[in-house]
Amino acid sequence: MKIASSSDLEKLEKIGRTTLYPAQLKISIGMSTCGIAAGAGVLFKRFQEEADRRNVDLMLTATGCLGYCQKEPLVDIRMPGKGRVLYARVIAEDIAGLLDSLASGSWPDTKALAIIPEETESGKDTPPELPDVPMLAELPFFARQHKIVLKNCGLIDPFSIEEYVARGGYRALAQVLQDGNPQRVIDAIIQSGLRGRGGGGFPTGRKWEICSRTDEKTRFIICNADEGDPGAYMDRTVLESDPYSVIEGLTIGGYAIGAGQGFIYVRNEYPLAIERLRHSLARAAEQGLLGGNILQSGFDFTVRIVQGAGAFVCGEETALIASIETGGGEPRPKPPFPAESGLWGKPTVINNVKTFATVPAIIKKGAEWFTSIGIPGNAGTVVFSLVGQVADTGLVEVPLGLSLHELIETIGGGSLKKDKTIKAVQTGGPSGGCLPAELFNLSIDYETLSQAGSIMGSGGMVVMDEDTCMVDVARYFIGFTRKESCGKCTPCREGTRIIHDILSRIVSGEGSPQDLELLEEVAEWVKKTALCGLGQTAPNPVLSTLRYFRSEYDAHVSEKRCPAGVCRSLITLTILPDLCNGCGLCKRECPNEAISGKKKKVHVINTSRCIRCKICVDVCPEGAIEIGR
Repeated sequence: MKIASSSDLEKLEKIGRTTLYPAQLKISIGMSTCGIAAGAGVLFKRFQEEADRRNVDLMLTATGCLGYCQKEPLVDIRMPGKGRVLYARVIAEDIAGLLDSLASGSWPDTKALAIIPEETESGKDTPPELPDVPMLAELPFFARQHKIVLKNCGLIDPFSIEEYVARGGYRALAQVLQDGNPQRVIDAIIQSGLRGRGGGGFPTGRKWEICSRTDEKTRFIICNADEGDPGAYMDRTVLESDPYSVIEGLTIGGYAIGAGQGFIYVRNEYPLAIERLRHSLARAAEQGLLGGNILQSGFDFTVRIVQGAGAFVCGEETALIASIETGGGEPRPKPPFPAESGLWGKPTVINNVKTFATVPAIIKKGAEWFTSIGIPGNAGTVVFSLVGQVADTGLVEVPLGLSLHELIETIGGGSLKKDKTIKAVQTGGPSGGCLPAELFNLSIDYETLSQAGSIMGSGGMVVMDEDTCMVDVARYFIGFTRKESCGKCTPCREGTRIIHDILSRIVSGEGSPQDLELLEEVAEWVKKTALCGLGQTAPNPVLSTLRYFRSEYDAHVSEKRCPAGVCRSLITLTILPDLCNGCGLCKRECPNEAISGKKKKVHVINTSRCIRCKICVDVCPEGAIEIGR
C-alpha cells in the first residue's frame, strides 16, 4: 500500500509488530557479514530442516549484527509470554538439543549469553527464569553503550520496512513533512550539535544551512558509505542491519536543503550491504516513502546507489564527487566547498552513514535530548569497530566523552592474551595516530584526540599489545596510504613514498640517526602541504609513534634491534634445549626447511636458512623457541 498519512504508518506498524512479537516461537539469526562468516548461513538452513523434521511451529528470521561480533553466530530466541534469550557461538550440532528443549516449553541453558528485555503490546515481558544468565545490559560489553545509530541492529529484519516502522521508523520524516518547514529541520540539527561522523567532525546543521541558502535551486545530497579503513566496518554493518534508518535520514536531509535527488556512494566490496540497500529503496518507493509527493506533502525525492571501485581516496568528499561524475576519483582544491559547488557544479551536502542514521532520532526526540548525551561541544554518541589485540571485538556505540580506558578495558575486556600488556591504540584508521596506554585516561572527543596527535576518523579502533612493533605499524599504514594516493599532488605522491622508504630502511636494520630527522621533517611537510585530507592526515601514524614511542625508533637505528621482536632483519630464533621435547612440529611447519633434528631429540635452527617467519614460535607447544631481540 502507498503510505499517505500517519494513520497509514500505524497500519504498517501493526504489521511489523506481528513479526517482531509473533504468537509463536521465533528464532532470529544474525546474518550480517560477520555472522555469515562465522557460519550463520549453515545454522539458518539447519534450523529450518530440524524444525520441519520435528514438526516444531516456529518463525525463523534473519536479522543484522547486534555488534558482539566476538560471539557470533548469535541466535536470538523468543517464546511468547516467556521472554527472549540470546545464545552465542551456536553450531549446527547444538540445534537439535535447542529445539527439543524449546518444544517442551523450557529454556535451554547451554550457550545462553544474555536475557533480552523487551516491550510488547501487553507491556514488559516476564524475564526467563535462567538464574545464571545476565540481562543483556549487564554484560560488560553492553553496559556502557548508548545505542542510537545501532538501536535496531540485530533486532529487526533488515528487509522488513514494517519492522522498522514498528520500532518508530519514518515517524521523523512524517513529522517534518507535516510541519512543512525545512528551516526548522536545519535549526534542530544545528541546536543538537550533531557533527559529521565521517571523521571531519564538521557541524552537520551548518553544512545543511550553507547549502540551503545558495541561490541555485538544483541541489544534491550524498551519503558517503565509502568505508575504506582497514579494520573498520561500522557503515557496512548499519547498511546491512538497518538500511531504512539511513534512507530516512537521507530523505529528511534532502527535504531540509531542498534536494530532489540523493545518492548513496557505497564500496563495491560490500555486496550484502548493496543488496539490502537496493531492496530497501525499492520497498520505500513501493510504500510511497520515496518518489513523488511523499506523504502527500508535495516533496519529491529519489535515491540512486553508486558503487565505488574501492579507492580509499574516494572517502574524501571532492574525490567522491569526481568519482560519481567521471568514474575517476581525484580530490579538488577547496574552496569552493561542495555545499556551495559540488556535484556537477551544484550545491551538494555529503554526510556519512552514521550521521544520517542519527538524524531521525534527533527529529523525534529533540535537540535537547541529543545534547544531554556526550559532553559540551561533542554531543551524542560515536560508533567504533573495536578490533585487534582486545578480548571482545565488535561494534560499540558510546557517548562522546567516554575514556579510552573504559572503552578498551571495560567494554573490550582488556588484552586478548592475558599474559600480554596492551601497549597502544590507533584511532581513526590509517590516517589516525597511535596513542600509548599511559594516555588511556583521555576523553574520546574530537578536540582531545586531535591534541594528542590522533583523530576521531570514521570510527576504526585498533588495539595493540606489547608484541606490536610501533615502527612497523607506522610503516604498514604509510604503505597503505601511499598505495591509495591518487598521485595528483606532489606532497602526497612523493612524500608518502619517501616516508615509506625511510621506515623500510629502519625496520630492515639499515636506518641512521639522520633518517629519523628526515622522517620527521618530511612527515610534517606532507601534513602541511598535501591537497586533501588523505594526504594531510597520512603522516599521523608516523608522527604519533615518533612522539610516544621514540625509544623503539632509537633501538632500531642505534642498537639494530626490534624490542617487540617483530622486524625480521633484527631478530634471531633459537631453540632452547631445556624446553625442546623433539616433537618435530617446528621442523614439519618450517617453510624453508631451516630446522633439523631427530624425533624426541633436541632440534636446531640453521640461522643461514631461517627467514625468521616465526611459524615455529606459533606451533611449538612447549614455548621452546626464543626470540632474540
